[in-house]
Amino acid sequence: MNLFKLSLFKKSAAAVAIALSTPAMLQAAENQSEVDKQLEVIEVKSLRQAYRGNVKAKDLPQAIATISSEKLSLTGINTLQDSLELVSGVTRQNDFGGLWDMFAIRGFAGDENLPSAYLINGFSAGRGFSGNRDTSNVQTIEVLKGPGSALYGRGEPGGTVNIITKKPQFSEQGYVKLSVGRFDNYRLEADYTNGVNDELAIRINGAYEDNKSYRDTVEKQKTALAPSFLYKVNSDTLISYELEYLDQKADMDRGVVVVDGKPFSYSNFYGEPADGPVQIDALGHQVNIQHHLNGDWVLTAGLSARVSSFEGNVSEPRWYNADNNYIVRQRRYRDFDADDLSGRFEFSGSVEFMGLNHNLLIGGDAYKYELERLILRYRHGSGNEADFAIDFDNPVYRDDLPEMGPNTEDLESQNGQGIYFQDQMDLSDNWKAMVGVRFDQFEQEITNRLNDNSKTSVDKFYSNPRFGLVYELSQVARLYTSYSEGARPNSGVDANGNGHDPEESQSYEIGLKWNDAQAGFNGTAAIFTTKKQNILASSPNGDGSTAAIGSAKSRGFELDMSYELTADTLVTVSYAYIDAENATKITLWDYYEIAEGAPLANVPEHSGSLMFRQFAELAGYQGSAGFVVQYVGTQLGDFLEQDFELPAYTLLNLFANVSLSDNLEMNLNVDNLLDEAYYANSYMDEWTMPGAPRTFTASIKYSFE
Repeated sequence: MNLFKLSLFKKSAAAVAIALSTPAMLQAAENQSEVDKQLEVIEVKSLRQAYRGNVKAKDLPQAIATISSEKLSLTGINTLQDSLELVSGVTRQNDFGGLWDMFAIRGFAGDENLPSAYLINGFSAGRGFSGNRDTSNVQTIEVLKGPGSALYGRGEPGGTVNIITKKPQFSEQGYVKLSVGRFDNYRLEADYTNGVNDELAIRINGAYEDNKSYRDTVEKQKTALAPSFLYKVNSDTLISYELEYLDQKADMDRGVVVVDGKPFSYSNFYGEPADGPVQIDALGHQVNIQHHLNGDWVLTAGLSARVSSFEGNVSEPRWYNADNNYIVRQRRYRDFDADDLSGRFEFSGSVEFMGLNHNLLIGGDAYKYELERLILRYRHGSGNEADFAIDFDNPVYRDDLPEMGPNTEDLESQNGQGIYFQDQMDLSDNWKAMVGVRFDQFEQEITNRLNDNSKTSVDKFYSNPRFGLVYELSQVARLYTSYSEGARPNSGVDANGNGHDPEESQSYEIGLKWNDAQAGFNGTAAIFTTKKQNILASSPNGDGSTAAIGSAKSRGFELDMSYELTADTLVTVSYAYIDAENATKITLWDYYEIAEGAPLANVPEHSGSLMFRQFAELAGYQGSAGFVVQYVGTQLGDFLEQDFELPAYTLLNLFANVSLSDNLEMNLNVDNLLDEAYYANSYMDEWTMPGAPRTFTASIKYSFE
C-alpha cells in the first residue's frame, strides 16, 4: 500500500476512534429506556432509494427479497455471506480462502477471481477488496432478482444485492452488544445516534471481532467502523455523508483436500501458520444530496470513493500424492491495491402525458477504477515436489518457507460512463407497463509490468433494454412478467495478455407477488430463464490469466414466503430449483473439454430454508424462540472436473431471545445442532471448505433511547 493510502487509513481510524469515545455517547449509555426497534422510523421519510425512483417495490416487474436487521440479529448472523443464505436462489461460492464474500444468484457468480458485486445505497462496492462485509451498520439487505444492468450498469444477470445502511436519527438511541461463542469467538458491537440540533443528526456504529476457528491454527481479527451524518439544509434539501472503515487480519484458508477413501476432517489446515495473516484494509466515503423539486419530482446526486488493499502470503495445496500420502503445495504472495471513484445523479417523478400517468426515472453515472496486482510464487522444480509437501493425515508445520519469484505484476484501469431512462406507465387501474434502456461506454487498459509495460486496451459501447408488465389481481396480489438484457465488464487478461469483451445476458421472468397485511401472508414466486455469454474461467496453470469459456444458461423456480400462523407464531419459507449449466461445448487450454449441458459449480438444483419463530412469555419475561432448517442439495465442486461433487446436507439451527428488562436482552444461537459433517463450498477438490461443526453463541445487548 502506498504512503498516501496508509496515512489516510490511520487518520480516518483515529478520527472514528475519538468519535466513538465522546462523552455524549458515554452519557447516552446511562439513559435507560425501551429496547431499540430494529425497523427504525427515519424522521426524514422522503429519502428516495437509488435506481428506484417513485415506483413502489410492489409495482416493479421483478422479485425482491429483503432481510431486516432484526432477522440478522435474531439468527446471530453478522456477515453478508451468511445472511444471503436466507434468500431463495442465492448460493455460497468459493470465497478466496474466507477473505471476501462470494455468492451466486440464480446460478451466476461472476468473476471467480474477484469478490461478488453488490451495492451499498446504490453505489458499487464489489470492485476492490473490502474483506468480509459486516452487518453492524446494515438496516436492510435487498436482493433484486433478475438482471439489473438496464439500470445499475454492472452486475450479474441472476440479481443484484443492495445494502441499505442505518441512517442517523434525530432522537437519541443506541445499543451495546457483546457476543461470545465456541472456538474462542468474541464480538463487541455498538451503535449510537442522536440529533445535534434540529438540522443535524449523527450516527456511529461498528464492531470488533477476535476469533479463532474450528480450523486448526486459523484466526481472524476484524474492526469495522461506520460514522455518518444527515443534514437538513431546508425542508426540500438533505445532505448525507457516510464513512466505512475496515481493518481485517485473517489467515487465508483454502480448506481441506478431498480424497476418496479418506475420512471427513473439518480441522486439518494445509497452509503454514508462519505465513502470517493476510491484511485487508478498506476505506469508503459516500456523499448524497437529495432535493425536492415541484410535485413529487426529486433530484438526487452522490459521490462514492473507496480505497482498499489486500496483502499477504499463503501456502496452498496443489494435489494429493497417494504413494507418499502427502500434499504437494505452492506458495504465493499477493499485493492488491484498488481505487474506485464513482458518481451518480437522478431525476425521478411522475407526469401526465397522452392520458397516461408516467413514473419517470432519468439518470447517469460514471466511475474510474484502478487495480494494481503483484503476485510472487514458488512452485517446486522437477523431481523435488516433496520439498514443500505436508502430510495429509498429520500436518506438521515449519518455519523455513521457500522464497518466491515474480509471477504477475500489472495495472488495470477502467473507466465507465452510463445514462439510463425508465418509464413505468399506469395503463389502467390494473395494468402497468415498464420500459427502460441504459447506454454504456466502457474503456479498459491493462499494463503488463513484467513484459516491458506492454499495454492492451478494450473500448466498448453497449446498450441494455428492459421491459415489464404488472397486472393487479387484487389489492394484495400482483402478477408480473419481464424481459431484460444485461452487461458486465470483464477484468483481467487472457494468456496472450489481451482484454476480454463484457459479459452479456438475456433474461425472461414471470412471477406473482402478494402482501396481505391483514392475514399476515406475503411473498413472491417466480419462474425464470437466463442465458449469458463471454464467461471467464481461471487458467489451471496458475499464471493469473483467464479465458472466455463461451456461454451458460440458468432456469428455475423461486419462492420466498412468510405467514403469521397466529398472532404469536411466524413461519418463513424459501425454496429454489435452479438448473444452471454450460450452454455450449468448450475446450480449455487444449486439455479440458466441457460438454454442453454440464452443470455449473457450487449451484445445487434444490435448496431452501424454513424458519419458525414463536413469541411467548415465560416467568414474566417476554421473548421468542425458534429454529431454522437449511437444506442444500448435491452440487458440482469443480467446473473443470465434472466428476467431483459436494454431497447434499441439512442444517438445524436454534435461536432464542428474552428481554430481561426494558433495556437488557439476551440471545442464544446454536448452529448445526445435529453436528452434521458437510462441505460448504469448493473451488476444486484440493480447495474444499468443510462446514462448521456444532457451534453456539451467547450475547447480551443493552439498549437505550
